[in-house]
Amino acid sequence: GPLGSNHIPERWKDYLPVGQRMPGTRFIAFKVPLQKSFEKKLAPEECFSPLDLFNKIREQNEELGLIIDLTYTQRYYKPEDLPETVPYLKIFTVGHQVPDDETIFKFKHAVNGFLKENKDNDKLIGVHSTHGLNRTGYLICRYLIDVEGVRPDDAIELFNRCRGHCLERQNYIEDLQNGPIRKN
Repeated sequence: GPLGSNHIPERWKDYLPVGQRMPGTRFIAFKVPLQKSFEKKLAPEECFSPLDLFNKIREQNEELGLIIDLTYTQRYYKPEDLPETVPYLKIFTVGHQVPDDETIFKFKHAVNGFLKENKDNDKLIGVHSTHGLNRTGYLICRYLIDVEGVRPDDAIELFNRCRGHCLERQNYIEDLQNGPIRKN
């Protein structure tokens, strides 16, 4: 039933699996890939597994160097489903509420560490939440605003365009536009 461990996340089918790389950044956003046990609930064209993720990114002639998983559960896929060559970082992030400063700090710390270690290549940081939209967009934009000095509206517009969907949660948009810069 719907409470089984492999029910499809609500509205998951409504979102494109993978966005485009955000120009001028190392970020690419996607929705959570679902391990094989979910596939009996999906039409073939709806399936989006960890393997599909890597194929879709390769089709864009890009390569992932890090995956940051923001979902608040471990039921969708296991890190073992990913190629061993790609580091995986879980940052449990509650949905619907603006991420707290500790979560923002963990995200920035991971991105800064990655950029330092990957100066000599062009590998990407793949970020996902359940839909790869609200938590994902918030933290990517927060990074661009706080660390790179991008104007909030420019960060949001860039994210929306490259994800192929617009940030939906008004409280996230409001915080990006008017909230304090987190200088941690």
